[in-house]
Amino acid sequence: MRSRRQARRQALFVLYQWDLSGQEIGSQLGEELDPWARELAEDTARHAAELDRRITAAADDWSADRLGAVERNALRVAIRELERGEVPPEVAIDEAVAFVKRYASEDAARLVNGILGRIQREAGRAA
Repeated sequence: MRSRRQARRQALFVLYQWDLSGQEIGSQLGEELDPWARELAEDTARHAAELDRRITAAADDWSADRLGAVERNALRVAIRELERGEVPPEVAIDEAVAFVKRYASEDAARLVNGILGRIQREAGRAA
């Protein structure tokens, strides 16, 4: 059993592979997929079109398909986790930003943080 952070990272990796290859979730992973990571990745992939619409709506002058695969999938996972309410919003946002910072760039991390902050604020107003 992996920690939630490790499982989330694994989910992001398999979503990245899925996004680029179109192959089944986890089919290209060279290790066993954590059950929680698989469920999160499959749930996120099932909702990808709706998540992309939300990303596009929250991003100024950017559509989800213009983002890099790392950024797009970190956003998808974080938004899905925000919707599911299983972790505090700060955790979902911080994890996504840290992932993008590590695997993309500081600029991309700021963009992801801004998009997620906007989505979180709008969700708070709707509640």
